[in-house]
Amino acid sequence: MSARIVLFDLGHVVVDWQPIRLYRDFFETEAEAAAFVRDVCNMDWHLQHDLGVPMAENADRLIADYPHFEPHIRAWRTRWLDMFEGYVPGMPPLMARLEENRVPLYGLSNLPAEIAEETFDAFPMIRLLRDVVVSGAEKVVKPNPKIYEIALARMGNPDPADVLFTDDRENNCAAAEALGFKAHHFQGAEGLEARLTAEGLL
Repeated sequence: MSARIVLFDLGHVVVDWQPIRLYRDFFETEAEAAAFVRDVCNMDWHLQHDLGVPMAENADRLIADYPHFEPHIRAWRTRWLDMFEGYVPGMPPLMARLEENRVPLYGLSNLPAEIAEETFDAFPMIRLLRDVVVSGAEKVVKPNPKIYEIALARMGNPDPADVLFTDDRENNCAAAEALGFKAHHFQGAEGLEARLTAEGLL
């Protein structure tokens, strides 16, 4: 049975998000910027935003440990969009073709709720998605099975086998497959296009 619905992750799939882009403005060398996003404003810290912790509150906690980095830490919120560099290559035309084929398109993203609309406004292709499940609003993140169940409900409770979920992280794909979804480990638009074609969606 072929899929009839596509469920997209956003970061690294639809939009090109790399925090180091912002921090190149704060440091003289690439190595210093890389060290900052590894050791200070890192993904473990950012995960709290994705779980619904207010960004200002989470910043305050980190500033208590790194007061000399206060402007850098606050920039995570105030200059959020500076972490992006447009869409992942090839994805806008692919999404447009799916829309033209009237394929129902949805999103499922680990994303802070308070900057979701700002992000969607900056990248209009996201508005092609009929709905986006935002982890920060639900206070649960991938790969927790609960967020996939929320996504199914938001899509009208289809059979999970009718849904092709694509994500750049293999563990998120595996979690979806465990619940009966079809899944595609995203490594570029070309590979996704081939999978969509094989599913009869293009």
